[in-house]
Amino acid sequence: MKQILQHMNDGKTMVEEVPVPVTRRGTALVRTSASLVSAGTERMLVDFAEKNLIGKAAARPDLVRQVISKAEREGLLPTLEAAFNKLDQPMPLGYSSAGTIVEVGAGMGEFKPGDRVACAGGGYAVHAEYDLVPLNLLAKLPDCVDFESAAFTTLGAIAMHGFRLSSPQIGETVIIIGLGLLGLLAAQIARAAGCVVFGIDLSPDRVKLAQDLGFSAALNENCLDLVSGMTDGRGFDHVLICADTSSDETVLLAGQVARDRGSVVAVGAVGLDIPRKIYYEKELNLIVSRSYGPGRYDPQYEENGLDYPPGYVRWTEGRNLQSFVDLLADGKVNVKPLITHQFSIEDAPKAYELITGRSKEPFLGVLLTYPNSPDVEPVQRKVQNTALRRETTPDIRVGVLGAGNYAQAVFLPILRKTGGAELLGIVTASGLSAQQAARKFGFHFASTAEEEVLSNPDINSVVILTRHQHHARQVIAALKNRKSVYCEKPLALTPEELNEIADLLKEENSHLLTVGYNRRFAPMVTQMAGFFRNRNEPLFMHYRINAGFLPLTHWLHDIEQGGGRIIGEGCHFIDLLTFLTGELPISIHTAGLPDQNKYNRDNVQLILHYPDGSLGTISYLANGNKNYAKERLEVFSGGRIAILNDFRSLELVTETHKSTSRSVLRQDKGHAFAWKGFLEAIKTGSPPPIPYEQLLSTSRVSFAAVEALRSGNQIDL
Repeated sequence: MKQILQHMNDGKTMVEEVPVPVTRRGTALVRTSASLVSAGTERMLVDFAEKNLIGKAAARPDLVRQVISKAEREGLLPTLEAAFNKLDQPMPLGYSSAGTIVEVGAGMGEFKPGDRVACAGGGYAVHAEYDLVPLNLLAKLPDCVDFESAAFTTLGAIAMHGFRLSSPQIGETVIIIGLGLLGLLAAQIARAAGCVVFGIDLSPDRVKLAQDLGFSAALNENCLDLVSGMTDGRGFDHVLICADTSSDETVLLAGQVARDRGSVVAVGAVGLDIPRKIYYEKELNLIVSRSYGPGRYDPQYEENGLDYPPGYVRWTEGRNLQSFVDLLADGKVNVKPLITHQFSIEDAPKAYELITGRSKEPFLGVLLTYPNSPDVEPVQRKVQNTALRRETTPDIRVGVLGAGNYAQAVFLPILRKTGGAELLGIVTASGLSAQQAARKFGFHFASTAEEEVLSNPDINSVVILTRHQHHARQVIAALKNRKSVYCEKPLALTPEELNEIADLLKEENSHLLTVGYNRRFAPMVTQMAGFFRNRNEPLFMHYRINAGFLPLTHWLHDIEQGGGRIIGEGCHFIDLLTFLTGELPISIHTAGLPDQNKYNRDNVQLILHYPDGSLGTISYLANGNKNYAKERLEVFSGGRIAILNDFRSLELVTETHKSTSRSVLRQDKGHAFAWKGFLEAIKTGSPPPIPYEQLLSTSRVSFAAVEALRSGNQIDL
């Protein structure tokens, strides 16, 4: 399918072919007919992308501070690589569209194929021939509402939410500051609600358009003289700021035209340096409107389809979307006069030349249109990389599932640099990141259908880099299809999943499996292990992880998606202690700090006992900050001490000698060596890089750690 992408490194806005996304639970696949280009949000993104590095840094000093902090922790080279990788990932544009549902996942209620719908949401209602949209970001269209009008629904919901926040009554007066798309939609909504509406703008053309739509309107410079006469000297009951400016003059003007104890709602992106005197004297109520209603930015609402009861939240973002559609159907809002330009999807770059001012042509509503004949081609979920041809057939032929930030910043560069394997295909749910990775790292195809990797007879090795809830299922499918598997941690989220994998590994001629417990392969860890190789006393190991705070809504906290932080990430550190002792833990005790409605069982200490008497403690902490090193491991045994500090330095101390190894430019956490070990095991038929008993034990210990934290008891393993 064709999709509009914004390249952040060079500023180019391109129409590219990407695989059609896969429908999943709680989503619908919509064939797009029309989408609205945002002259505010999208223009700002394009303007930022077109800046050079110095300009980008000046525009986002907050990001510069993050880069500097990361460089201090992890080294200059990986920080630069991560920054340039981020810039190299194209951004999908668009957040308001309309079309026809062609597929639905489970849990979609009354929505079905053939329904005409309006779609909302950044990352969902994008400028593409097909959009994958969650349940609560869809609104059904009656036959009387055409797709071009429905494409305005998201912007209409933004205007509607801002209007509702002012709590207007029938007959009250409303002034709209800024008569762009947002302002003219807000004006029509206010009029439909029975309010007296007045609009002001800097542009004579916009004032004229508002007057043509039946509104009283004037230029900003003339408005103060008119306000007194229109409101009998009181000022307006409600002020909706729909302008787009960094200036604070708009907020000052809002205070001047508002009545005593009136309301001011900032709907547009404006400067908010509040002039205290006028807002104090009038005791004004100032509200900053957040997008298109309750539910926005809540993943439980937007991604998981959990609605708020109408008795508690009457107007959610989904109900605002549907309410705006109802106004279109009743003829109370008319967007046709607001449309100044329409471009086909093939000509979309012209739309961005328009909204960025390069074409020097006035505009207001800019629509993109899409082929919508009943004879559209079947959904294509695989795109070939035509720049590559298969000329050799090496022994190891790789397919990858997942291409998120970790994959593109860390793992995929290692696959390309290491060589020794042919990169055949890469699959992601959205398709966009798969297509980007295929071009950047040299895969022969990109797809959104995981069967293209799991069932592909040309692929004999699978790398799994997806979200945690998919790991076990994909590992099982790959092993059953006689493929070797490199799976990022964790291997499984439940004992049942782990047991099924363990049973497959017992089968005769089972294929190779390893997990991305890369830390045991890090050069400094290898050196540390050698330092204690001939020990004659148990080890005492203290591993402190400054893991950092994650909001409660983060997917890693979700037991079904991420497994929680102990299972989802703590397994890394359990594995490393097991590697150093060379034995499996025999018991575990876990204790944690109170969550205080802020954390989620992620300030914990794990105490592991080993058969030889060794003792390991893992202090996993979310209550620190990123200005300090993430990991520190101290090991004591028989007069020897080793201190590993964030994979940047290693101190080895004996009674007679002390040495320090340092890595100045980068951390090396062993990712490349873990992958090379996997390749070598396949080529030579040697044992797996991580013994299966250790690999399976690490997951079992992580499950036991969670149970020990819940029960407060020590768990024997």
